Parts: sequence; structure tokens; C-alpha cells
Amino acid sequence: MERDAASGCGVCEERLFGGVCGLRNRMWVGAAVLGLAALAGGSAWAQGYSADKPLGAASQQLPAYLAQAGLEQRLGQPLPMGAVFTDETGRTGELKSWFEGRPMAMALVYYKCVMMCPQVLHGLATSLKQTELTAGKDYDVLVFSIDPTDKPADAVGEKKEFLATAGITDAKQAAAVHFLTAAEPAIQAVAGATGFHYVMVPGPDGKMDQYAHSSVVMFATPEGRMSKYLAGIEYPGRDVRLALLEASQKRISNPVDLLILYCCNYSPSSGRYTVAVERILGLAGMVSVLIVIGMIVLLTRKPKGLETGGPGVGKAA
Repeated sequence: MERDAASGCGVCEERLFGGVCGLRNRMWVGAAVLGLAALAGGSAWAQGYSADKPLGAASQQLPAYLAQAGLEQRLGQPLPMGAVFTDETGRTGELKSWFEGRPMAMALVYYKCVMMCPQVLHGLATSLKQTELTAGKDYDVLVFSIDPTDKPADAVGEKKEFLATAGITDAKQAAAVHFLTAAEPAIQAVAGATGFHYVMVPGPDGKMDQYAHSSVVMFATPEGRMSKYLAGIEYPGRDVRLALLEASQKRISNPVDLLILYCCNYSPSSGRYTVAVERILGLAGMVSVLIVIGMIVLLTRKPKGLETGGPGVGKAA
């Protein structure tokens, strides 16, 4: 019985461990197959991968046509004052006829645009309102359409919305805001002078009726020379005020404006005004020196009574 029992237990043990070992062997075989498949797949992926073209590079690359829609800041460049335009009222004239001795805030858009252009105009109108300057007194506004198919009728609605956003209700101030249209030669002349490059692109329906361009507002001197560019679709009121101040050649400035202008630097690369830390520290240093000098003068001065001998000092008997 013991032998049978021992024999039986040995059989059971052999079956148990044999089954486990068989299962383990099958698992190893499966793992090996999967590993070989992964290596084969990795090799095929590696053959199609190039270090010169990292993953996602195609999706990250801008369309080729956008390379032609950049911006060149042409500071000091004269505008084509002889180019002919028509404003929203239907008046046609040379560009110089809209310059009346004041700095000019400008934007290049097209009136049928429903995406970026309304944001640029909204940003400019909002910032002009924040400057607390007066249109027709401190500055004028010129908005150019880059689309030769835009007509004065298209400009009327755009100007109305612009005036509402800027809070301009006075007729004299509204007359200083001009929305212009023109033929292709005049548009190209202004775009070339301002460095504003754009290209026609297909819309959602596939028609070539939209334009790719930069979002920027510009400022010109009263003589019609490019002065400053502010990039983006939101323009701080302080930056717009400083841009108009510089474009006016400080003609519309006050002492506070001049101090702020001295403490700020215009960065053409970013299209923004930044705080000039070195100038502020210099001013603080000068003020500190003056205070110290004043204190020294006050402390070294003798009282008036001591200088004259003081009261009660008389001649000896």
C-alpha cells in the first residue's frame, strides 16, 4: 500500500510539474514570436523614418504660400502719396489728400474678411479709445483694403462698426477716419511701401477669394513716412498712445508723455514697447544724487542768527 501510495503520489507530482513546465515552455515560445514580430515591425518603421524629417514635421510645416505673406518693417519709408484711392463717401483723390498734419494710425485689411481682419480693426478701435486722444485733433485713421473688388459700399459698414467700437460719435472726429478702396496698382504701392505682404488663398469652398496676411497696425508721420508697427490683434492703449506720440514727432505730447516715452523702448522685432530698465535706474540715480546734495547743503548751512553774531552780542564797555 505504501508503495502504491508512493507510486501514486509520484505520478501525480510528475503530471503536475510536467503540466506546469509545458505551459511555461509554451509561454516562452509565444513571447519569442511576439519579440520577433516587434523587431521586424521596428525594422520596417526604422526604414521609413528619417532623422531629417522628424515625426509630425509634415503637419507642423506651414503651407508654402504663407511664406509670401510676411511683414517687413520699413521704418522711415515714404508712402506713395500720389497713389489714387476712394473713401467710403465715394470721394476719390491722391493719398496725400487725407494727410492733414497729424500722425496717422493705419491698417491693411479687406472688407469681405470674416476672420482676422475684424479682429485687427476691433483691436485698433479699442486701443484708440484707451489712448484718450481725439481723432481729428491728435491723429487720423486710414484703413486700406487690399482687395481690389472691395467698393466704397463695402467700406461704409466697416467704418460704422469701427466708430462704434472706438466710441467716436462726433461728426468732426468721424470725418478723420477713412476707409479706402483702390485698384490693384495703388494697393500694391501701399503694400510695398509698408512691407505688408499678402497672398490670395482658397476659402472653404475652394474659391480663390481670401487673403493670407499679417495682423498688424501701423503708424505714419504727418509727412507720410512709416514710423511704428504694432503686431497682433490686441494693442495696449499705452503702446498706441506712445506710437502716435512718436509719429507726431512729439507735437501732441505733454510732460508726462515725454517721461513715459523716455522710460520705454520700442522693439521692432516684437512690435511692442517695453520698459527701459536702465533709463529708469538712471533717473532714480539722478534723483538720489540730487536729494543727497540737497541734504548736504541744508546741513552745512549755518543758522542766520549765528552768521550775524546772534542777539545779545554787544560791544565791550
